[in-house]
Amino acid sequence: MGIAVSDWRLARAVAQEGGLGVISGTGIDTVLVRRLQLGDPGGHMARALAACPLREACARIWRTFYIEGGKEPSQAFKLLRLPGTSVSRERTETLAVAAFVEVFLAKEGHDGPVGMNLLEKLQWPNLPTLFGAMLADVDVVLMGAGIPSAIPGALDKLSRWEEATLKVSCTSTAEAEPLLARLVPEELLPRPAVLPRRPAFFAIISSHILAKTLAKKASGRVDGFVVESHVAGGHNAPPRKPVPGAASPWGSADEASLSVMCELGVPFWLAGDRASPQGLADAQAQGARGIQVGTAFAFCDESGVMAELKAHVVDGALTGTLVVTTDFQASPTGYPFKVAVERDDPDSLAAARGRVRLCDLGYLRQAFRDEKGEVDFRCPGEPHEIYLRKGGSLPETENKLCLCNGLLATIGLGQQRPSGAEVPIVTAGASLADLSRFVPKGESRYTVRDVMRTLLAPV
Repeated sequence: MGIAVSDWRLARAVAQEGGLGVISGTGIDTVLVRRLQLGDPGGHMARALAACPLREACARIWRTFYIEGGKEPSQAFKLLRLPGTSVSRERTETLAVAAFVEVFLAKEGHDGPVGMNLLEKLQWPNLPTLFGAMLADVDVVLMGAGIPSAIPGALDKLSRWEEATLKVSCTSTAEAEPLLARLVPEELLPRPAVLPRRPAFFAIISSHILAKTLAKKASGRVDGFVVESHVAGGHNAPPRKPVPGAASPWGSADEASLSVMCELGVPFWLAGDRASPQGLADAQAQGARGIQVGTAFAFCDESGVMAELKAHVVDGALTGTLVVTTDFQASPTGYPFKVAVERDDPDSLAAARGRVRLCDLGYLRQAFRDEKGEVDFRCPGEPHEIYLRKGGSLPETENKLCLCNGLLATIGLGQQRPSGAEVPIVTAGASLADLSRFVPKGESRYTVRDVMRTLLAPV
């Protein structure tokens, strides 16, 4: 969920309570280096770095980013360099180390299963992130936001210590050589006596048609599916056949056939407004193994959302002053994106949209070839003049949010600007209003244990 909303603490707590604890792998390298610049509170990063086999990389990262006692609140975070047409060795190592750190901490002290979620849309960080997670013995890799058909094969190759490649989407007006991301394990670490275990792979999908395609044509074994509906938080699959004038643009064409999912013979879980004992029972009655839960965990004590914002969201959910809406323009990816906004302030995203436009993190940048055939990157959230100069169109930039910076602000790692701090962006599913079922009577907060006890209660 988000950038480090579902971090190692939350994943560890869920795994200890009998669930599959899932870490968000998005922006994980920036999360690591900013924690170090805050002085590594609790010493958790140092402990995990000491266990990482990428010794030289860990030492370099520590020297470059660690600030004893933490930076001054008004001081800006030091940035990682934006990747170019290829990812530098330093950035590759930082991604791998960051993934190792997060998985190591999530698995520490128990034997419950831990997974990592990645986005197909964010292609260039995926191989190093997968490699680092596998070095820490991640149990499951989950991926959506696209068609992750090449990931199972990449997991197979990395587990055999072989070179893995992924095709990077690149817009071009002429035929050209495909743009590839590659990772050679031997270039980062000598071949170990015991090779990393190949984690299970779950594809996050919204259509049974895509599930059938992946089950038959993916580059390797697909071990499970998460069937996610449009009421889930974060990015949603666009409606296939929008219904003019309807309350929701999603219709029957956007509902996955669960009977077809059962026929595939691959385990699946249902996601999106299922976080209740009845929701779990209904999912299992329809052939699902269980449910995926996001929103309920996003605002519990153990999540990565900064405490004051978490308290505001829980209070807003309990009192009805916060609502969830689907914004079809917010995300630079072009996908619909769920945001939590003030019920009485329809323009509550104005501050986030009014920020000085810049792209200094670059996770959502899209590769393209210019008229000379050279590869460059652009993001609809960057300054208008830069985006237009790179061949983009003005309508593509309308009302775009910088999700990279906004989601980092949500977890207390927002950048400091001359104009002020980055504004947090809160994403949640349609079930935000139901958080009250997890909050103990007389309380205003809740824990992972409260969520699990509620979900596993008899119907």
